Amino acid sequence: MRRVTLFVNGTSRNGKVVAVYGTLSDLLTVASNKLGIRACNLYNWKGGLIDDIALIRDDDVLYVSEGDAFIDPLSDGKTSDDISGSHTDWLTLNIGGRLFTTTRSTLVSKEPDSMLAHMFREKDVWGNKQDERGAYLIDRSPEYFEPILNYLRHGQIIVNEGINLLGVLEEARFFGIEQMAEQLEVAVKNSHPPEDHSPLSRKEFVRFLLATPTKSELRCQGLNFSGADLCRLDLRYINFKMANLSRCNLTYANLCCSNLERADLSGANLDGANLQGVKMLCSNAEGASLKGCNFEDPSGLKANLEGANLKGVDMEGSQMTGINLRVATLKNAKLKNCNLRGATLAGTDLENCDLSGCDLQEANLRGSNVKGAIFEEMLTPLHMSQSVR
Repeated sequence: MRRVTLFVNGTSRNGKVVAVYGTLSDLLTVASNKLGIRACNLYNWKGGLIDDIALIRDDDVLYVSEGDAFIDPLSDGKTSDDISGSHTDWLTLNIGGRLFTTTRSTLVSKEPDSMLAHMFREKDVWGNKQDERGAYLIDRSPEYFEPILNYLRHGQIIVNEGINLLGVLEEARFFGIEQMAEQLEVAVKNSHPPEDHSPLSRKEFVRFLLATPTKSELRCQGLNFSGADLCRLDLRYINFKMANLSRCNLTYANLCCSNLERADLSGANLDGANLQGVKMLCSNAEGASLKGCNFEDPSGLKANLEGANLKGVDMEGSQMTGINLRVATLKNAKLKNCNLRGATLAGTDLENCDLSGCDLQEANLRGSNVKGAIFEEMLTPLHMSQSVR
């Protein structure tokens, strides 16, 4: 078993003889308890830093510091008591006009690599300015500095109510209190409320519309409008791609050339809406109502509903000349009296779909599933060439 004699850095009095065992951390813990300091570093009598317990020999004399550099107890003719006091003397800080009294050891021990530690480790090294009372002047916010000083005193982050955590975080970064800054970053992140996914209201959306030039495309991709009342609004050319419009009231709304690709329109009411040139690829409009809608663009721009889920929709009386419903699902849908001239219905699922009274002249139904579909009172005869590959 090895034994060593420990002294506080810069002193040669009141030493403690201790046994060496375990790791270097174990020896530092014993030194902290024996000497009543926060032991961070060990030095030999030449000032060499000891970073491995294997370097320690029996009957060595070691000097224990709280993170400060080695101080020769015999240097400059100073007494050991003078040197010991150089790191435990009291000083006053003037932070933004508010005075804080603490010890030099508090400022240098907890975070030895911080700016405060470098400023006050040795007297007057930084040429710190002092006011008429001798307090060191630091031009920072006192309310944000107080939690930092308390952290250096006891190692706990305590921020009083009403103090902005972001302000304390920035102050910790400024002074280089890294461990505190890391904990504050987590605290700031946890203090933020969860992302707000609540639906936009009509009032909020109208405000956006009024602030946007009529010729500019309003980007609403991925937004949540679930259940909103958007009836009779001018929504031309708006990008609603992947937006949530479920159960929305869009009656008589102008959605000309708008992008509803992969949007959720389930249960929405679009009765009487203008859907000229609309893009609804792979959208979900299951159970929606589209009675009396106009998909027909006189300029020749065709509405595209390819791959859309239109199960159970009610599209009775809609104008859909040239519409693209390729591989869409219209199972159990109501298309009574719709104008489907020249429509593309290739590969479309029309099972149990009510097509009575429809105009299907020149419509392409090749490969479509017409099992159980109703074709009563057709305006024009349905030719085999339209439905057979």
